[in-house]
Amino acid sequence: MAHPSQLGFQDAASPIMEELLHFHDHAIMIVFLISALVLYIISLMMTTKLTHTNTMDAQEVEMIWTIMPAIILILIALPSLRILYLMDEINNPHLTIKALGHQWYWSYEYTDYEDLMFDSYMTPTQELQNGSFRLLEVDHRMVVPMESPIRMLISAEDVLHSWAVPALGIKTDAIPGRLNQTTFITSHPGLFYGQCSEICGSNHSFMPIVVEAVPLKHFENWSTTMLTAA
Repeated sequence: MAHPSQLGFQDAASPIMEELLHFHDHAIMIVFLISALVLYIISLMMTTKLTHTNTMDAQEVEMIWTIMPAIILILIALPSLRILYLMDEINNPHLTIKALGHQWYWSYEYTDYEDLMFDSYMTPTQELQNGSFRLLEVDHRMVVPMESPIRMLISAEDVLHSWAVPALGIKTDAIPGRLNQTTFITSHPGLFYGQCSEICGSNHSFMPIVVEAVPLKHFENWSTTMLTAA
């Protein structure tokens, strides 16, 4: 289970999030090396007694400080573009779910099932069970089969919202009158928490998202139970 209160990034629960974490480490290492080099040069210039006031031209140095940043930008841009295209790629999803943002709750429609739809409200503090997260738990979780490509269709009914689950590497705006889509695959079972990450009103912080990834057999049992109850 991804712990929402831990420092830094949550543990990756999808291949896309793993790629994002690797890219983050890649970019941070480049920034660290540049910072170390700059600090070294600054300290060297401040402590050295060797000066030359008649220096008028240094074409070799100018070539280096022009070419090196270009190479560094390419090293950052190429993996970034690769991940961007991977995030937009949707190939034969096994399940399509529509998330509709309201003030201030989410409603989910499993479009492959005719009558499977429900609203997801935040669980009040006085109704929380032991071990549940305050302001993050909901009365109805969005249940998905693990290791299956899931396509999310995201929109809003009133104002701007944003459907974001950090452990899955998803953050997609919910815009009234517009249908955005994204995709994810959960690599293991668990509970993954998120929240609306768009300032959508006074109860913006009370609009949680909970994705529950379960084996396919358990998902089929859950969907049968929900359809029967409906």
